[in-house]
Amino acid sequence: TMAHSKALLVLENFIAGKFVPCSSYIDSYNPSTGDVYCRVPDSGKEEVEAAVKAAKAAFPIWSSKSPLERSQILNKLADLIEHDLEAFAQAESKDQGKTITFARTVDIPRAVYNFRFFASSILHHTTECTEMATVGCMHYTSRAPVGVAGLISPWNLPLYLLTWKIAPAIACGNTVVAKPSEMTSVTAWMMCKLLEKAGVPHGVVNVVFGTGAKAGEALVCHPDVPLISFTGSTLTAQRITEKSAPHCKRLSLELGGKNPAIIFDDADLSQCIPTTLRSSFANQGEICLCTSRIFVQRGIYSEFLKRFVAEAKKWKVGNPSDPTVDVGALISKEHLEKVRSYVKKAQAEGARVLCGEGVDSLALPAGNQKGYFMLPTVIVEVKDESCCMQEEIFGPVTCVVAFDTEEEVIERANSVKYGLAATVWSSNVGRVHRVARRLQSGLVWTNCWLIRDLNLPFGGMKASGIGREGAKDSYEFFTEVKTITIKH
Repeated sequence: TMAHSKALLVLENFIAGKFVPCSSYIDSYNPSTGDVYCRVPDSGKEEVEAAVKAAKAAFPIWSSKSPLERSQILNKLADLIEHDLEAFAQAESKDQGKTITFARTVDIPRAVYNFRFFASSILHHTTECTEMATVGCMHYTSRAPVGVAGLISPWNLPLYLLTWKIAPAIACGNTVVAKPSEMTSVTAWMMCKLLEKAGVPHGVVNVVFGTGAKAGEALVCHPDVPLISFTGSTLTAQRITEKSAPHCKRLSLELGGKNPAIIFDDADLSQCIPTTLRSSFANQGEICLCTSRIFVQRGIYSEFLKRFVAEAKKWKVGNPSDPTVDVGALISKEHLEKVRSYVKKAQAEGARVLCGEGVDSLALPAGNQKGYFMLPTVIVEVKDESCCMQEEIFGPVTCVVAFDTEEEVIERANSVKYGLAATVWSSNVGRVHRVARRLQSGLVWTNCWLIRDLNLPFGGMKASGIGREGAKDSYEFFTEVKTITIKH
């Protein structure tokens, strides 16, 4: 059906400053309609080889530029993306299924800010120096970019998370080969169109589209790519670790979570309920920082539940391009089935679904009948051992359980393999600090959620990953340090 494919958007790899067609392509779906709307290159070894070659060739010139020169280019790129903010937001919403509101207010502004942030932070790093007067020696450190960085980003916050890797990598003087998710490649391709205008030299940023199994694997296994930054599933990360081990690659892995919200009976529910709804259902629950285990102290359990469910039912699910919609489409048919299967498992175990999937009916506009939609779903009477309380569901599903004591809830919150983020709700400042210290979690938010200072470390413990990202942390990851000793 050649006539049919003409109407589709066809992406091309971006290598050495040029768009390059690929020999084979894969379909990408519009999650809100269930239709194929885009063809994405199905890249493999050859394409990755060409991209790595280009990145290697560009490295000497790019790495020898001053931080200020690189900073100016990053700022220019930020300006160009911001200038096209609406087009990027529309594309992200259509490609990923997220609401246009979320793409406009969160995804694209944050992608712009990622470039501005690292354009600024790169100007302020200092190195260390110590003196040994007794032996007449001085020691100092020097940092240099590492080389070609392999960057693999996921489908939930496509441009947001891709730029969170590209910005620090190139700010530090590395060149990159990036592989976005094959399900959400459009905004990365749009960004490539702006690189030359921003002054990014050819070969500094190369983007190869395709699957993890083919393109991702080729990148991870390439001997000339000394470091890999990956955001995605723990399972894929295990494979990346195994494949990169023979090359002793440096890894930064951000792997999702099973994040608890702990709500004490002295919590301010007027703030807690709207924020916990957002932390459960924002972006269809497809954020690694979403709370999917809500522990509520017994004294306020029934009141919390009544108000939480009533508010959850008000969230509007529908066409992502409708600005009044709160919940868009999930990423794919397979992912929707997976999320639904967790709700079915919970019911089979004797848990109760208070609202959402299988309980309330979902009314969708005519054009969205075949889309991958699901109502915000609240599950109660679920055991801590249940897969719904242990595994990352990554959809608009949250479990609410009661607890009695501080000691007990800390133990239960820590009883999963993940350790990315946690939220604590209490007006007792002593308790807040005590609990935050003892939670096995890379991030703890108190009486708020998802408020980030990019200066500070971001990342997880346990199965939630390895390494941290932030002003200092990303700089340390994307540079190689050397200690130099001089006797005088």
